Amino acid sequence: MALRPKTRDRIVQESLTLFNVQGERNVTTNHIAAHLGMSPGNLYYHFRNKQEIIAELFALYEAQVDGFLRLPEGREVTVEDKTFYLEALLAAMWQYRFLHRDLEHLLESDPELAARYRLFAQRCLDHAQIIYRGFVHAGILLMNDAQVEALSLNSWIIVTSWVRFLCTTRTESADLSEDMLRRGIYQVLALEGGYLAPEVQPAVRALYERLYVPLELVIPD
Repeated sequence: MALRPKTRDRIVQESLTLFNVQGERNVTTNHIAAHLGMSPGNLYYHFRNKQEIIAELFALYEAQVDGFLRLPEGREVTVEDKTFYLEALLAAMWQYRFLHRDLEHLLESDPELAARYRLFAQRCLDHAQIIYRGFVHAGILLMNDAQVEALSLNSWIIVTSWVRFLCTTRTESADLSEDMLRRGIYQVLALEGGYLAPEVQPAVRALYERLYVPLELVIPD
């Protein structure tokens, strides 16, 4: 028989659901407690305020990204690794989409979280450059160091701003879908198009087709 999740873990996971669906600004600790069928006092026993729940969720997101944003050990990267990185990014963006949607507000509300995020962002940019250099070393991308740096930064800008861009085109942010985020990952892949080695282009073309979502399904008329 499956064990019932611990109360603290239930608070974290259900808060994530509420933040993703309703938006973090629209959810209070009272809403979370009512959703879980517990008293606010019971919730405060585990978390003193909403900022602590958000910090816990950010730690989970941070660990998930740190876990995949690294070169494989003992071998060169392949085109198949490109699929892995992009799909892993999509999964993280979708699972923690409220962080992307409400990022500026969250960082303004919590200086400690803002400091953690700055370190996380720099680490992601550093790792992204290492990974892109791995693709260059493997002969998959044809780029110099300046181009690697620019591609890493542009990719980061798209990944971190895509959800907010979607919200500017829709009347209700709750109607975001995973396909809409998939188009954002496609945009990251599209940045690499001019740098692909000729011999890998057929294999990467299949990845383009896998990630492509028509723009009319992303931006409503």
